[in-house]
Amino acid sequence: MATVYEQAERQFPPAAVAGSLAAAASGSYWLDDPDRPGALPALSGHLDADLAVVGGGYTGLWTALLAKERDPARSVVLLEGSRVGWAASGRNGGFCEASLTHGDANGRAHLPGEAEQLERLGRENLREIAAAVERYGIDCGFEWTGTLSVATEEHQVQWLAEEAGTDPDLVFLDREAVRKEVDSPLYLAGLWDRKSTAMLNPARLVWGLRRACLAAGVEIREHTPVRGIENLGSRVRLTADGGTVTAGRVALATNVFPSLLKRTRLHTVPVYDYVLMTEPLTDGQLAAVGWHNRQGLADLNNRFHYYRLTTDAQGRSRILFGGYDAVYHFGRSLKAGHDVRRASFERLAAHFRATFPQLEDVSFSHAWGGAIDTCSRFFPFFDTAHGGKTAYCAGFTGLGVGATRFGAEVLLDLLSGEDTERTRLKMVRRKPLPFPPEPAAWLGIKITTAAMVRADRRQGRRGPWLKALDSIGMGFDS
Repeated sequence: MATVYEQAERQFPPAAVAGSLAAAASGSYWLDDPDRPGALPALSGHLDADLAVVGGGYTGLWTALLAKERDPARSVVLLEGSRVGWAASGRNGGFCEASLTHGDANGRAHLPGEAEQLERLGRENLREIAAAVERYGIDCGFEWTGTLSVATEEHQVQWLAEEAGTDPDLVFLDREAVRKEVDSPLYLAGLWDRKSTAMLNPARLVWGLRRACLAAGVEIREHTPVRGIENLGSRVRLTADGGTVTAGRVALATNVFPSLLKRTRLHTVPVYDYVLMTEPLTDGQLAAVGWHNRQGLADLNNRFHYYRLTTDAQGRSRILFGGYDAVYHFGRSLKAGHDVRRASFERLAAHFRATFPQLEDVSFSHAWGGAIDTCSRFFPFFDTAHGGKTAYCAGFTGLGVGATRFGAEVLLDLLSGEDTERTRLKMVRRKPLPFPPEPAAWLGIKITTAAMVRADRRQGRRGPWLKALDSIGMGFDS
């Protein structure tokens, strides 16, 4: 049986939503900001440092900043191939979640013996992010809103009721109650997790971390792609466009982009995600939706949506609406042309119309996409090389706004050689199963996507293929 979103695509075919997308800019709404800082100089010549960080997204910026917090005298250089935050860190939905494992259920499935410990560490990490935002005066619209999971199919109502249990921070909402929070005819029930998530402006978080790094003495070189890494014995040399950097320790934070450590390249695949941002809502349009508590929202389907309210520079409310499609291109292809996918934008626009029919006249100002780094267990993994002088972290699978800071702490622990609670975790000591080479990777992902679609149509029942993936540790349950 077709899901409510598949029915929406029949109700609102491409011709019906084309007008709402006609004026949409193709780049990230968050990066389309006059306050975006200018580019920093590229590397020219040679630099020596105690620590070199490769990658200027959240993972790299947190690693550089925390390194200076731990030891202000340490010299730190950060190399970014383009501009800091230009990739996933500057185009995500801005959900800063406590979970380190892409949802507690996924953590329990993969690491049952560490689930409670990881949940505690995740909550501590989120509090540390909030403290850093305040300490460094980062103006990123940080809001403790929590998340509201919504049932859009009858069988999902019981899932939410069972998950609520007796936890006072988990509030089950029946159909009437959930529609008082956010008014959509698709909602049959909801679960409001009050404490697990903050919402923020992701690009402004990047720029705030960048400013904090520079103030702490971190040297940042933009437009400096790193092409090679070499163990020199007591130090490590990075070869980049424009020069070289020699460092005692190196942190690799390139995430979705091919790792400088060849042995880890099969552990991630790039999957493309797509997002819409509405034009500003009028007071009447916002009142028609409700959403007084500004929670981040997500539905419970395998192909799920995430959406949230945000406030622009003029104080006007907009809605970000993304997710559902997760597109893999043969050969682990990464290129700018994949960022724009008309079919996905039209699908999201149809789903938005069905979710909020009271906003049928609202158009979209921005429509964008980009790659996220997916690994087979759907949360980050770690590796070391060169006798412990180099450490690597990747695999956040779209839930990195919060977890990247934890990943940075782990990288620094590994590079220090310390025995810490973090380095003792199985999460850190064990890597996920690698994806196979092509064409098996492409075929496997296509089969898995089709199986997830069937499960959504069959009241969430997982078929033989998904059960087989669960049994070998490659299943996903958020």
